[in-house]
Amino acid sequence: MSDLFSAAGLDRDAPRPLADRLRPTRLEEVVGQDHLLAADMPIGRMLAQKRLASMILWGPPGVGKTTIARLLAAEAGLEFQQISAVFSGVADLKKAFEAARARRAAGKGTLLFVDEIHRFNRAQQDGFLPYVEEGVVTLVGATTENPSFEINAALLSRAQVFVLKRLDEAALGLLLARAETLLGRALPVTDDGRAALMGFADGDGRHLLALAEEVFSLKPAEPLDAKGIARTLQRRAPAYDKDREEHYNLISALHKSIRGSDPDAALYWLARMLGGGEDPLFIARRLVRAASEDIGLADPTALLIANAAKDAVHFLGQPEAELHLAHATLHLACAPKSNAAYVAWKAAQAAARDTGALGPPMHIRNAPTRLMQELGYGAGYAYDHDAPDGFSGQSYFPDEMERRVFYRPLERGAEARIRERVQHWARLRAERKRAGRSGDQGDER
Repeated sequence: MSDLFSAAGLDRDAPRPLADRLRPTRLEEVVGQDHLLAADMPIGRMLAQKRLASMILWGPPGVGKTTIARLLAAEAGLEFQQISAVFSGVADLKKAFEAARARRAAGKGTLLFVDEIHRFNRAQQDGFLPYVEEGVVTLVGATTENPSFEINAALLSRAQVFVLKRLDEAALGLLLARAETLLGRALPVTDDGRAALMGFADGDGRHLLALAEEVFSLKPAEPLDAKGIARTLQRRAPAYDKDREEHYNLISALHKSIRGSDPDAALYWLARMLGGGEDPLFIARRLVRAASEDIGLADPTALLIANAAKDAVHFLGQPEAELHLAHATLHLACAPKSNAAYVAWKAAQAAARDTGALGPPMHIRNAPTRLMQELGYGAGYAYDHDAPDGFSGQSYFPDEMERRVFYRPLERGAEARIRERVQHWARLRAERKRAGRSGDQGDER
């Protein structure tokens, strides 16, 4: 610890943030991560068996990744060496590996903690491989990003990935209680003020303690309630990276809430995305997609409304167009659902791939020239408007291809009426086939 202070140009007696003073000194003191650290859980079992594998700690900010790495080194009897991918380059890595190799020769192992490991590029990540394989270092990488996307496969295959959870209300409450014990006085807040304070932290223990320290310093005449906390403290913007995993997680949540006919959840995820600064046009594109993928002809107006919301984004911009996105989200979530159009399209694509060389039957080919007419183009075509019931029942598939059914409308919303018409046409087609009026192969639906 003294090395950290001297490196920062600080004396050990210099004022220290509350979060630093409350930093756990034993793994048992780490809050909110018992699913990994308890004696019968993965990391706890490693320590009990006196074997520590290389690992990637993946979780949001302020949940204890650095602290856990430091305590693991202490409990495993390893030298703790820390580098940051933000500030370190190839030269720093070489120095770290050389120092670790020298320690190993002297009989001392090294736990190399790499903060923000996802910020190293692929080539730099590859540089870890021989040192991890040889056991020169036990690598503990920390990342806030999905390792599947940000860490190369070769390095992932040599490390275990452990997911740290954002701190829940119980864990945050325990941190506040420890702060009160350390300072010897109660936090000057009411019960709802305490709840508001924990809400401001958004699962980040370090941020919670920074907020608590600010409240302690205020020494208000009366304990602060939720409104007082809101007036006094600055709520930070929600964690949301528009080009990383959370971007895809939230749009998936919005789409699936719409598909699941939950308008309230859909509105919540819409608000989360817009509040995080998401491009409203990106959201509008997904709404247009959902209108066809999950609703289709069960509510033909869904696509119109989704497109209208997209147009409003172009025409009005923010924040006015946010209401139009909410309008479209509610309409889609409350609409009857059918994926029949989606399923039909996928089936038609598959059939087209399998039979892509087949031409249309002669009777539905266009015949703009005399030669084409002489060759039989258009011969025998029945004009449906002149047929009984406005339906000829002719085949429109290639002659070499049996009739296929791709679209199977469901008995939901407007599609129920479409289903009746499709079944009616299938019956007529079968009747006319039997009567010799069509070469089509009947297909009852």
